[in-house]
Amino acid sequence: MKESRIKIRLLKSTIGVPLKIKKVVFALGLSRPNSVVIHPATPSILGMVEKTKHMIEVTEL
Repeated sequence: MKESRIKIRLLKSTIGVPLKIKKVVFALGLSRPNSVVIHPATPSILGMVEKTKHMIEVTEL
């Protein structure tokens, strides 16, 4: 069975964001607004997505 994947796009800049949230965004592999990464939908990645949901857009693949 194929593992489900998600596409994550950073919508807002990390300027003025608390350092804790900024580190989560960078750990996801997002560096600048409109950058896109694809990750497997694992519990750890989904937790990071939940923490930064106000800054990103998530699409299921």
